[in-house]
Amino acid sequence: MGERFETGVVVIGTGFSGLGMAIQLRRDGREDFVVLEKADDVGGTWRDNTYPGCACDVQSHLYSFSFEQNPNWTRSFSPQPEIWDYLRRVTDAYDLRRSIRFGTEVTGARWDADEARWHVATATGAEYVARFLVAGTGALHIPNIPDLPGLDTFTGAAFHSANWDHGYDLRGKRVAVVGTGASAIQFVPRIAPDVAELHLFQRTPPWIMPKPDHDVPAWARTVFNRVPGAQRAYRNLLYWLLESRALGFNGHPAMLRLGQRVARWHLERSITDPALRAALTPDYTMGCKRVLIANDFYPALNRPNVHLVTGGVSAVTPTGVVDAAGVERPADAIIFGTGFHVTDGFDYLNLIGRDGRDLAKEWRSGGIQTHLGITVAGYPNLFLLLGPNTGLGHNSVVFMIESQIRYVAGVIGLAERAGAGAVEVRQGAQDRFQAAIQRKLAEGVWSTGGCTSWYLDAKGVNRTIWPGFTWRYWMRTRRVDPADYQLA
Repeated sequence: MGERFETGVVVIGTGFSGLGMAIQLRRDGREDFVVLEKADDVGGTWRDNTYPGCACDVQSHLYSFSFEQNPNWTRSFSPQPEIWDYLRRVTDAYDLRRSIRFGTEVTGARWDADEARWHVATATGAEYVARFLVAGTGALHIPNIPDLPGLDTFTGAAFHSANWDHGYDLRGKRVAVVGTGASAIQFVPRIAPDVAELHLFQRTPPWIMPKPDHDVPAWARTVFNRVPGAQRAYRNLLYWLLESRALGFNGHPAMLRLGQRVARWHLERSITDPALRAALTPDYTMGCKRVLIANDFYPALNRPNVHLVTGGVSAVTPTGVVDAAGVERPADAIIFGTGFHVTDGFDYLNLIGRDGRDLAKEWRSGGIQTHLGITVAGYPNLFLLLGPNTGLGHNSVVFMIESQIRYVAGVIGLAERAGAGAVEVRQGAQDRFQAAIQRKLAEGVWSTGGCTSWYLDAKGVNRTIWPGFTWRYWMRTRRVDPADYQLA
């Protein structure tokens, strides 16, 4: 047995969610918490994803904490190093490092009803015992590498975009890129000029909008630094502009048709080859899958050394990749831009709740069930950040995170004011939330747009997206309704 540590709150992860929760706890005057981080530094997704061209697709001034704004963003859409630097500065500004246990990977957690405590197991052998457990692991941290026949026989380099091999020199190599999602459209233009040949394996073409990216001029940074309220006003403008896009995703097809016209114009002006243009034209409604933004992806596909392969991958050989038509494309390296385990990502947490209930097994058999994406019936004193059905396709998830950390603090406060050892969402409250949100999702483009996506679980149910306006989520989480919870 390893060491045992006791504390009030255990927070898992140091991305935006985990850091935000730690800041909320500290602002509430609490010091009885620890943050467990598997890596050797903070940052989560923005620490791990270092592939060429990695950047955010939400404007910098909105993709940041409202209480810790950065007047010095250099671009309207920040590159990964700048966001990671921001998170490290925030960590230091709130003196969080003394509460973080780096190199401590959580392997599971078990609720002890007699003690009213969570026992959190780690890969180091140390056990953390806490009254409250907050999982800030997010959805984009477990790379999804498809189980392709013959992949284990490949003799070249093979890696996922989230585990980029910077030690492998791609110059002059034949490269197969699997996937055309949010990561691939960023790194393909960066590596295309250097490789000898690039085969891009596309299963379904994405809708791609022009990216309104630009340098933030020095005068604007000066204004944000010196004029009180200027950056907040700009941030609010961005918020409401993005928020309006929710109308299109939720039963207002006229807005989506306008977006599709812009995307088609973007495609037509960038790709002159009619056959290539046809292969890149989606056959489903915009918004059904994640809408992407890029200015350099389409031009990269015009290069003579870049070849789009439709239909996906059927197998891998020791020296190449076989397409759906059975044609082998020689490759020295395979790069997977295939996203992450999202709807099944919580399987990896290994959470055992009241009466021995296994969260992963319950969700696999009966579907993911939560209240507000934060609390789960049968799992007292457990909170999820950026949990099921709180992801977004139209605005900044940092806004959602801030709503959630306030709500979690509110539920913890409810329990402590009542002198209760445990607080658990009532099954009825959870059922009402699930019924309402699935009814709303059934009307949205994610369910009616004619595609399958990573938003959906194995049964085709959307367990990822928050449907509608984010301000409505803010309203739902602004105050804790004591009637939704049972105290013990």
